[in-house]
Amino acid sequence: MFVRDYMTRHPVMVEPNMSIVEAQDIMAETKVRHLPVAGEGKRLLGLITRQRMRIPPTELASLNVWEITRYLSNLCVKDVMVKRKNVITTIPDIALEEAAKVMTEEKIGCLPVLEDDIVVGIITEIDMMTLLTDLLGGYEAGVRVTLRMPNQKGELAKATGAISDQGWGIYASGGVKTPKDPGHWDCVIKVRDVSQEDLVAVLEQIEGHEIIDVR
Repeated sequence: MFVRDYMTRHPVMVEPNMSIVEAQDIMAETKVRHLPVAGEGKRLLGLITRQRMRIPPTELASLNVWEITRYLSNLCVKDVMVKRKNVITTIPDIALEEAAKVMTEEKIGCLPVLEDDIVVGIITEIDMMTLLTDLLGGYEAGVRVTLRMPNQKGELAKATGAISDQGWGIYASGGVKTPKDPGHWDCVIKVRDVSQEDLVAVLEQIEGHEIIDVR
């Protein structure tokens, strides 16, 4: 899975000279929290986020409502955007986990996706949540079980093999190291065409595996 598979293609973009009031309206209408700022040929010039739209209270404290309105109407996107040199971007062919790692490390909510500095998409934290839902089979009916198993080779194969031997299908699976216990691995498996009782009965027979949750 790559960024190109989950990014929003042809995202809504704004021009640098647009008023921030208009940009705020666009955000509200399209229900987005990030707007790439583009120039001629859709080349990236900057990025607008909801956080960048917030005006420090200290700048407004001494103004009345009419002065505030005038102050806001005079501000343009280019006055508050993150400048191009400070925008962290990605490319369509990067693996999704690599993009997610960048977003986590940099504590940012999106990555504009570029080809030759031209905006072709945007990948956001919401897109990543959609991916997580897909990976764990969240949109499919079935039984979801969390298994705790030793962190060693062949343990996952024991679980999937036991399920396969029964003729049941696996929609999705994923795993992480057990929190505060590097010697074990927690694996989530979504199984179809089975009852909770039957699945538990089979998995309980696997030596060294513990059923943490089933639903």
